[in-house]
Amino acid sequence: MTKKQTVKKPNKNPQKRLHERVFETDGIYFLKLVAVFLLGTFWVKFAQPILIGDFQLNAIPVGVFVGFILVRTFEKHQADRKIWYALLVVIGVVSNFQAAGLVI
Repeated sequence: MTKKQTVKKPNKNPQKRLHERVFETDGIYFLKLVAVFLLGTFWVKFAQPILIGDFQLNAIPVGVFVGFILVRTFEKHQADRKIWYALLVVIGVVSNFQAAGLVI
């Protein structure tokens, strides 16, 4: 018994253009970038370090924690959330060594 061979039909429009799906405008993306940057730089620093056992706590990254919550709440796509999370962590670590933040 022989099998019928299927023949692929030629594409009628071989030069079909693919369009990028734009989820948000560049202005909205830039606004989110600025907001994440500002949140990542907000630290609450203590004039006198708090001792917890042998651990010395000099500051708390309040802006990073708030940024994580806001990104989780407002960002729909998981890949975008990962980018914002990575950006928050990097900005938070770098800004820890800067003289920025609220000193209590």
